[in-house]
Amino acid sequence: MSNPRRRWLSRWPIVGAALAGSVAVAAPARPATPATAAKEPRMPGDPPEHRIVYQLNEADPAYIEHILVSVGALIGKYEDNVAVVVVAFGPGIHLLARKPRRPVPEALRDRAASQARDYGVRFVACGNTMKTQNWTAADMQPFAQVEEVGAAVIMELQEQGYAYLAW
Repeated sequence: MSNPRRRWLSRWPIVGAALAGSVAVAAPARPATPATAAKEPRMPGDPPEHRIVYQLNEADPAYIEHILVSVGALIGKYEDNVAVVVVAFGPGIHLLARKPRRPVPEALRDRAASQARDYGVRFVACGNTMKTQNWTAADMQPFAQVEEVGAAVIMELQEQGYAYLAW
């Protein structure tokens, strides 16, 4: 048995040649520039090309340190070309409290404050979790941004193109 398509093209050599040529023309060409070509420089105030939101929902110091080290690595790699948001809820809220009720080392709290102050990392405290602790915005670190529902912040940021990272 012969291929019906091939048989049809053989009956119409001009159409077959034209179709074959159109496939070659339609194929995307690879860029001639090397992969290491320099990108256009970013201007101050340009929005970052990379966006990520971290879920922080545990008070374990090793867990918190892993997240803060990862945040630091992203800042080291992308500098001002990355927007980072850390959403704290459940036991993770203690990182952002002025007087945490779970043991969170001062060094981790200082690192979070430094990332917020020096690199613009947004730390979001879940208002619902704060209510369970009978905390108000005054009970949070000055760099913490209080939002009513932490999970909603994560969802909304994902809808805006943020990558979501849960440990």
